[in-house]
Amino acid sequence: MKEDQSKPGKPSSPATDPTHDMNGDFDSILAKLGTGKWNIFFLITMCFWYSQLVYHTIAGVFLAPTVDHTCRRPPHAHTPTIILPPEATHATGNTTYSILNTTSSPSTTIQENSCHFLVENITTGRLVEEPCTEWDFDTTISLSTVTSEFQLVCDKKYLRATYQSMYMFGMLAGSCFNGYLGDKYGRYTLLCISSVTYCVIAIGSAWLPSLPWLFTARFLLGSMHPASLLIGYILVQEIMEPKMRIVTGITQFISWTFATMLYSVWAYLIREWRWLQTFVSLPTIIMIPLLFTIDESPRWLAVVGQHQRALKVLRRAAKLNKVTLPSDQDLLAIMKKVQEQTTIKEKEVSKSVMDKLRNMFAKVLLLFSGHKIRLITFIMCLDFCVVGMLFFGLTMGANALGVNLFIFVAISGTMELPGSTILLPITKWLGRKRTVMLSYFITAVVLLTQPLIPADLKVLSIVLVMIGKMMSTCAFASIGVYITELFPTEVRSQGFGMALAASRLGAIIAPFIISAVEETYPWLISVVFGISALVASIAIIPLWETENIRLPDTLADLDTLHAGTESKTNIQPDEVTRFSCESESGEVRGWQQCIHPCEKPTTTTPPSQWDLCLSWGRFGRRIPAVYRIVQKKKQTGNMS
Repeated sequence: MKEDQSKPGKPSSPATDPTHDMNGDFDSILAKLGTGKWNIFFLITMCFWYSQLVYHTIAGVFLAPTVDHTCRRPPHAHTPTIILPPEATHATGNTTYSILNTTSSPSTTIQENSCHFLVENITTGRLVEEPCTEWDFDTTISLSTVTSEFQLVCDKKYLRATYQSMYMFGMLAGSCFNGYLGDKYGRYTLLCISSVTYCVIAIGSAWLPSLPWLFTARFLLGSMHPASLLIGYILVQEIMEPKMRIVTGITQFISWTFATMLYSVWAYLIREWRWLQTFVSLPTIIMIPLLFTIDESPRWLAVVGQHQRALKVLRRAAKLNKVTLPSDQDLLAIMKKVQEQTTIKEKEVSKSVMDKLRNMFAKVLLLFSGHKIRLITFIMCLDFCVVGMLFFGLTMGANALGVNLFIFVAISGTMELPGSTILLPITKWLGRKRTVMLSYFITAVVLLTQPLIPADLKVLSIVLVMIGKMMSTCAFASIGVYITELFPTEVRSQGFGMALAASRLGAIIAPFIISAVEETYPWLISVVFGISALVASIAIIPLWETENIRLPDTLADLDTLHAGTESKTNIQPDEVTRFSCESESGEVRGWQQCIHPCEKPTTTTPPSQWDLCLSWGRFGRRIPAVYRIVQKKKQTGNMS
């Protein structure tokens, strides 16, 4: 098999390095493994799971839609509600109307009001407006929905958006800690726990009797979503050889697309929301046997020092893929090199809850510890927030456009398919960075153009929205690949988790934006979404291209792989013999007293001049402090 030629750095001589033919990095091992049965098991498992997550992620579209309704008035109410001319008599307090004025004025108009009814005040002889407490719902589209069963209309209308957003709130909460758990306890472990939990809640929540319990279940489902989707996606990307990552990333997303189209079919055939949710949730049980066909990420095992376990996984992979790997000694040498560069070291002996929280906080701070990793974190969070708002917001826009719900979602899902499939040739032509920028830019152009289309050209208006949906899908798929190649292995789950949390924030906001303006200013939805897409496109400019560059395993790799995007110290690599950390006040700390970046780097990877460390403060707390990297030349001797 052809070796990966995209790795920077000069290989060691055969006499001194047994791994000289593999460039000494983990991607070279994966290149030797190639793509075979072992990799396909991972891909099939995660494609199936992606398809199951769709039904609950966009459940609000079919389970809690806008439903036509009329007020169920008491027998003594006047029918219908009367909208009076300007000269009609009004009373203070509750809105009241003169019966005489309403019958004598030729300018009085009659209109049905679904939220209020009028009753006659027997004392004053006037009509008083009272709020409606019961409604009759149209069953033409659905026999029962969350909207109709729990009567989420009028003053409770906001609860429809809340039903959809509770899932996103759960995803936001889950993203905050699932990334840390994935880095701490492993991808496979978290995937197993989250997917089985999701299966139980998805099936059971279909028969909950009250709205608070339903909202709670939606939140819990959402919290399990990133633990399975995020970790599963990263797991697949980490076991694939470099040239196949874009293909597998898009393939996983295509399964989501097909499930979206199928959801319209299932919703059309099953018109009662409880049976619909049960039907689409039962297949999640299939995930349990699929989990037995895959392994833990050997890349993660190497980074955290579980080399023997990683070796066992690699040997199984080689057997299934029918390839021959180098000797155990050579593989262990590569894994030790990867681990030696890792900034994260588990040095705390205590395993108390507070220690774990401190460690989790420290790992979050790693995402802001240097210029490059900080730049990646901020830009990815912004762009993921926008793409979350676009992707889910445009799916829920049927009511604003006044089109059939089933047809709209089916077309929306259909547009996701070209959005995913055209990504591969575009990415090969333009690269990761420019593909992401172009996807956001075209989305912005079509959405900002849509409000300018005359009302009588509704078809053209819908076409533009669907193009926006297609390109937002392209943006979602391409940035999902891009981000996994930007973040190093040791913080990839944490960084992807934070970005995914930002996307959920956008998805939370989207239903409320639509609900607030869809009846009065529907054109404003496209304007808000279009401007957001334009900002996201421009924000990508400071980042770099990642195509044909090996995945960074450590934070130090960012300097090695992408030299020139950040100012470095002026010390030449061969001049550096010792580094240490010195605070702004002049206090010097050794390597063991800081977490990042004050770990001893290799002599070929000098650290940034200023960076963030965490040092032990009083009362056993870790406190952030800015440290300066201090270096000594060979001729001056060691650091004091």
